[in-house]
Amino acid sequence: MVGSKQNRRLRIAIRYVLALALLLVMVYPYLYMVLSSFADWAQIDKSLFPTKFSAKSYQWLFTGGETGVTRPWLHAFMNSIIVSVASTALMMIFGIMVAYALSKLNFFGRNAMNNFVLFHMFFPAIILLIPTFLIVQRVGLYDTYLGMIIPKAVSLWAIFMYTNFFKAVPSVFIEAARLDGASDLKIMYRIMLPMSRSITTVIFLFLLMERWTELLWDMIVVKSDGMLTLNVLLSQMFGPYGSYPGPLYAASTILTLPIIIVFLIFSKKFQEGMQFSLK
Repeated sequence: MVGSKQNRRLRIAIRYVLALALLLVMVYPYLYMVLSSFADWAQIDKSLFPTKFSAKSYQWLFTGGETGVTRPWLHAFMNSIIVSVASTALMMIFGIMVAYALSKLNFFGRNAMNNFVLFHMFFPAIILLIPTFLIVQRVGLYDTYLGMIIPKAVSLWAIFMYTNFFKAVPSVFIEAARLDGASDLKIMYRIMLPMSRSITTVIFLFLLMERWTELLWDMIVVKSDGMLTLNVLLSQMFGPYGSYPGPLYAASTILTLPIIIVFLIFSKKFQEGMQFSLK
């Protein structure tokens, strides 16, 4: 009896140690980046945990330091917010509308469209990069907000997730709403959307993170400094700031901070949504 209790405690202790080790492996790179952004330049990349700190890296980031190269960080930050929020909102709206049609409406070609969504998800997005760029250029959306937003306005993954969720919703709710004279648009936003709050949080966070970290498309579709996003601006730092890792760590910290804040705000709903998606 005593031996079984000791073995159980030992297994629990091993689990905690492994969990803590895994957590450290996952969190340490980000922790190192944040600490290095505030570290004294003499200690950057010289030790695992800096002991002397200063704000010199952030000062250089906005003033250019000895390089004399100042960049529009605040404007790029606002561009990233505008593009990410607009693109995410459109992806959510189109995802809900298309998923509702594919899961709850009967029309010719519905199964073919469902298969198309699944089939298209297996193709890498880079295949359509050049054709999409040529279309954007020809319609006059090059180097504009719309050029960054519209091509990213539809997410097949969001459609797929919402379709699977809406299929699980009993049709009796929809039939009752139609008997009361509700339109499909009202059913979507008065019945389906409130019932899918948890999964909506998961989809929202993943789409926002995906769009916030987008680099390749924003890099080729804009050219003026006034339209640059944070990711593009950060990628351009490897030239004049290549010998100064401190400002690079500072810029990377600023880039990841909004996503972490948003995740902390919606963390409870995110966990609930993940529990549903894993069922």
